[in-house]
Amino acid sequence: MAEENIQYTFENPEYRATYWHTCSHVMAQAVKRLWPEVKLAIGPSIDEGWYYDMDAPFAFTPEHLGQIEGEMRKICKEKLKLERFELPRPEALKFMEEKDEPFKVELICDLPEDAVISFYKQGEFTDLCAGPHLDSTGRIKGNALKLTACNAAYWRGDSNRETLQRIYGIAFPKKDELDEYLARIEEAKKRDHRRLGKELGLFMLRDEGPGFPFFLPKGMTLKNILLDYWRKVHKKYGYVEISTPIMLNRQLWERSGHWDHYKNNMYTTVIDDVDFAVKPMNCPGGMLVYASEPHSYRDLPLRVGEIGLVHRHELSGALHGLFRVRCFNQDDAHVFMTREQMQDVIQETVRLFDEVYSTFGLSYTIELSTMPEDHIGTVEEWERNQDILKAAITDMGKDFVINEGDGAFYGPKLDFHLADSLGRTWQCGTIQLDSQLPERFELEYTGEDGQKHRPVMIHRVVLGSIERFIGVITEHFAGAFPAWLSPVQVKLLPVTDRAAEYAGQVSAKLDGLGFRVEVDSRNEKIGKKIREATLEKIPFMLVVGDRDMENGTVSVRRRSGEDLGAMSLEDFSTLLGDEVKTMAIK
Repeated sequence: MAEENIQYTFENPEYRATYWHTCSHVMAQAVKRLWPEVKLAIGPSIDEGWYYDMDAPFAFTPEHLGQIEGEMRKICKEKLKLERFELPRPEALKFMEEKDEPFKVELICDLPEDAVISFYKQGEFTDLCAGPHLDSTGRIKGNALKLTACNAAYWRGDSNRETLQRIYGIAFPKKDELDEYLARIEEAKKRDHRRLGKELGLFMLRDEGPGFPFFLPKGMTLKNILLDYWRKVHKKYGYVEISTPIMLNRQLWERSGHWDHYKNNMYTTVIDDVDFAVKPMNCPGGMLVYASEPHSYRDLPLRVGEIGLVHRHELSGALHGLFRVRCFNQDDAHVFMTREQMQDVIQETVRLFDEVYSTFGLSYTIELSTMPEDHIGTVEEWERNQDILKAAITDMGKDFVINEGDGAFYGPKLDFHLADSLGRTWQCGTIQLDSQLPERFELEYTGEDGQKHRPVMIHRVVLGSIERFIGVITEHFAGAFPAWLSPVQVKLLPVTDRAAEYAGQVSAKLDGLGFRVEVDSRNEKIGKKIREATLEKIPFMLVVGDRDMENGTVSVRRRSGEDLGAMSLEDFSTLLGDEVKTMAIK
């Protein structure tokens, strides 16, 4: 489609954001019509829809949201023109003070002295806003909008400030697009890893340890399968594995720069009158390992991996299942190299990422995050490293988008955003190019010329947080993990008590072949056993009855309901073994 034809469609992200931003103003106007005493804070567009933070003397309920939706539809039908105007600071302050909008007054006070202070007016409603907006509320389709949620939010993200109520909404140009979106959201709820984690016995979250997940036996099986796979892939690519201490002294964290740039997210303590920090990442320990012995150019690139348990202090309101926790295992790896090896190492790392993500049926997009305001190192170094990342990806024929100012404080990075089966994206992998920490830790190698040189390094994770990745794939597969990954691969379902002993014998043989097996020997009808095993999302159910005992067979069913019929145990073992060996996604 030609560029001019998408300018005013949702294919244009700027138009989409403008549409949703205007919806947030319509929602705020509706709220003020219904409850004039409500105080308004901020209402931006976001990746999916918009939200508006408000201070109300009551808690918004689903019934309130329904009232707001109705009033929003009226405002859309009124086709109110949106008019922009500006005011000098004293008049702007007076304007919002007279409207009794204290949050708006604070926002104006915090603007730079030379800031342009603009407002948008629609009918009787006026809001402080930089824009842009649609030209009329009539552009919004009232039958294609929906308020989706309401929860608490700290004013300006500060836990010491007022607790406001945040109302979320979504809208589309057509009702069938809204219906499709809402259906996808309902499917996402069914796949919610917190619910599936509980139902499938994978993990639990307790008030005694908010943000600190407990892994149950089946969850540990899944976790260990992932870690075994991680080790297998990294061995193939020439990595060695290390383990570094969970706690290191303040001096180390000051040297790495984390104490200055990350202290608020670190747990600290005092040991023998010395400040220590529980590690929020594994990098400084990896530096000490490299520095523990001399290196030659022949050793490089040196690939070092670590499954390190890290702790980060997250605000309680940000915690979310396994997606945002306070302790997690990070599959960190650091590759130390010469400058001449940088592009080859980056491309090799991307190939490793390709292999891992394709194994789970996950596609990705790449974001190049550039120099943040809070950084170390010179602009010239940053630009040089950014150019190397660009060249490495471009040479591989891969596309990327620029994410300005979101690099790590020590270097630019490539972030890999995985797309799951519902089209949602998750940032998991990252490749961070760093010439700063080797300098701070005075890392060296002896070059071919016999002189000492400074290596360059990349920090990288492929799964990211193991816990978060488990959450991602739980939702991606809706808990129906492929046979190679499933905590229980086979469930034996004896039809009668007479078949229970035979089921036990079959289970023992499969277990001896390395398969993960359970037997449901309860005195229940076979239909109930099949239904429950299906709900447990077991890949294969083996129904065994009198005929199977006589013939030495098993009756095989997939969790999809497909009946594969009777087969010998040898044939079934071959079938399952092939799916495990090929890591088939079924």
